[in-house]
Amino acid sequence: MENNLIINLSNISFSYRENDSVLKNLNFTLHSGDRIGIIGPNGCGKTTMLYLIMGLLKPQGGTVEIFGRARVEEDDFAEVRERIGFLFQNSDDQLFCPSVREEVAFGPLNFGKRGQVVEDIVDESLKRVGLDGFKQRVPYHLSGGEKRRLAMATILATKPRVLLLDEPTLGLDLPTVEKIVEILKEPGLSYVIISQNLEFLKKTTQQIYTFENGRVK
Repeated sequence: MENNLIINLSNISFSYRENDSVLKNLNFTLHSGDRIGIIGPNGCGKTTMLYLIMGLLKPQGGTVEIFGRARVEEDDFAEVRERIGFLFQNSDDQLFCPSVREEVAFGPLNFGKRGQVVEDIVDESLKRVGLDGFKQRVPYHLSGGEKRRLAMATILATKPRVLLLDEPTLGLDLPTVEKIVEILKEPGLSYVIISQNLEFLKKTTQQIYTFENGRVK
């Protein structure tokens, strides 16, 4: 990666509807070691930017480069999704397995882990977010805050060094927010956090940008 550049968005434009631009010539970079916070009003394009990075949407203009390669086709994003942990704003978009254990085990199993190694990862990840003893619970029946913590555990289980977190404190009580703060202090992480919780961003990020008129400022 040239200059440790992880994400490079150049002149990105995106519209959900014709003549209604959400992103306008957006430029954004994330280098190794960066811990960036982004604030801005609802509907301004923050989540859309993360979707473009993960390949869940395609820009109408500009280039998406991640880990030193242009990402255009669906296959280009397989590596991105393996190496970047993405927390959706809505936890229901992220959870799909019949049990908490299976949710957390899905990533490690997909990466070739097996047996007791997987069980240890599940236990450790759930403990870190305060969900000890939840392994056999049904995700659908969890509260909103519990689903948020479970979604975070599924990301931690794959041990990514790069994170994109969309409103990670949504629905969480203060003690759980503090757990997330401690997790994000782990050395070697690079991340982008979208949040309306300015105090949380001050504790976890080095730079805080504002998203306005389809651009990061």
